[in-house]
Amino acid sequence: MASMAPTAGGQYHWVSEFAPRSVEKPLSYTIGWLALLGWVTGCPSAAQLTSTLVQGLILLKNEKANVATLWQTTLFIMLFLIIAVAFNVFLAGKLPLAEGIFLIVHIFGYFAFLIVLWTMSDHAPASDVFGKFTDGGGWGNTGLSCLVGITTPLWCFLGPDAGAHMSEELKDAGRVLPSAMVWATFFNGLLGLTMIITFCFCIGSIDDVLESSTGIPIIQVLYNSTGSFGGTVVLTTVLIVLSMVGTITVIAATSRQMWAFARDKGLPFSSYIEYVRPGWDIPLNAIFVTLLLSLLISALNFGSDVALNAIISLSNAALIFSYMASIGCIRLKRFRNEPLLPRRWSLGKFGAPINDAALAFLAVAFVMSFFPISPLPAPADMNWAIVIFVFIIAAAAVNYVVSARRHYVAPVALVKEQ
Repeated sequence: MASMAPTAGGQYHWVSEFAPRSVEKPLSYTIGWLALLGWVTGCPSAAQLTSTLVQGLILLKNEKANVATLWQTTLFIMLFLIIAVAFNVFLAGKLPLAEGIFLIVHIFGYFAFLIVLWTMSDHAPASDVFGKFTDGGGWGNTGLSCLVGITTPLWCFLGPDAGAHMSEELKDAGRVLPSAMVWATFFNGLLGLTMIITFCFCIGSIDDVLESSTGIPIIQVLYNSTGSFGGTVVLTTVLIVLSMVGTITVIAATSRQMWAFARDKGLPFSSYIEYVRPGWDIPLNAIFVTLLLSLLISALNFGSDVALNAIISLSNAALIFSYMASIGCIRLKRFRNEPLLPRRWSLGKFGAPINDAALAFLAVAFVMSFFPISPLPAPADMNWAIVIFVFIIAAAAVNYVVSARRHYVAPVALVKEQ
């Protein structure tokens, strides 16, 4: 799809291109809202990861340090969001160079972690690593517990559409973009698999790691392995830098998604959001609106982290649903033997079975993204994402019927006009 239609709109544009004509406009509008929701809520989520790593290092040095209250965490999140936006505004032209540099940091950091953990840690027996399963959530079934737990690592693999939202700023996007998406996912998956196996061998006592004063298991594992505060700081700093780069990239992708949807009149105040100021080659207004929404979501943490976590958890569900819709539409065209758009990169004869496998996996992941961590949770521990998800769907549907159906321009209509 990224080769057939490499546009900043991503999923909602693909739905508009491939969905049956009778539903393509309202469906693409709804997917546009969900994809944007997934990306906007992903911004404070990425910044939250960076802030917890920083707080974890402080607590490792002084476990009595007062740095983990709600208001302090919120200010950390806001700080990293502002830094990420500043980079996107003033150093946008350096983003490809920066990502290339940090790709090298990523690879060297991977080997540094691998060497330190394998050479300096105590190792669990292979029979425990590959044959011992724990129902940590108390679900009464290790398979179900595994499925519930899949949502956290899955978050690391969400966002392959980020490149699609930047496609209008790429050269030869129809060929380069899909290739980059596939190989990035493949190699990062391979690195991630070897790293998680290493982590399982070297984690030591799971209970001790989870009860660490740092609140971050990887920091405690690194400290247990090295026995050195300085060594732990160096290795954790690599994670902080990479997490910060991830936040910068999420801001960039979110703003382009927002700009594209506003260009098609899918948002309130679309004329302001889509406007690109003379002399700027970036959607500055969309970046500022992304920052504003991210700060407002983060501000919920001043009162309660339950509300913030509920909204952040939407990122998984919203993006997964947008993937399901776009893949489902193109799979329907294949099933009906309808012609697809010309493309310079193709899955060939494996396209249909890969679509089927992706839909099956995403369907399970979508359902699991609404599960709480453990059964019978207290209200504070409940996963309220399903409530907000349904509300957003209903609000988008009502807004479409009331006004958006007159103003929203489905991308496929513009393509046909041009």
